[in-house]
Amino acid sequence: MNLKVKNIFLPDAKNKLKLPLYTSRIKAGFPSPADDYIEKNLDLNEYLVKHPSSTFFVKVEGDSMFETGIRSGDILIVDRSLEVKNNKVVIAAINGELTVKRIQKKKDKIFLIPDNEKYSPIEVSEDATFEIWGVVTFVIHQVD
Repeated sequence: MNLKVKNIFLPDAKNKLKLPLYTSRIKAGFPSPADDYIEKNLDLNEYLVKHPSSTFFVKVEGDSMFETGIRSGDILIVDRSLEVKNNKVVIAAINGELTVKRIQKKKDKIFLIPDNEKYSPIEVSEDATFEIWGVVTFVIHQVD
């Protein structure tokens, strides 16, 4: 299934939820005793949303960006204020349909590239209705 935008949400910067951020680094190898010193409180809005007025969240459906780490059901954080650069993951509207793909510009052509070999790149034709909605900055998904 091609990866599509399922829902769109706006961040709520008014409600702050500050949770403890520990200074200890957690190793993914052999466990070591953890230090219980709290460095500061971390507000995920401050950490994940750099430009609140131009940021939105989308819930996605499909598997075309699986190799990037984007899975069906994930929530993406998208920033409309960031410059769209080659090979960035973007939310694009093509002919009225929203999709998540990596953008590539080659000469005078634009391609939307899936990160799953089951799917082919989409060439944006000159007669297509096309708009970039924003650049994906973070992916939120549940660990299995």
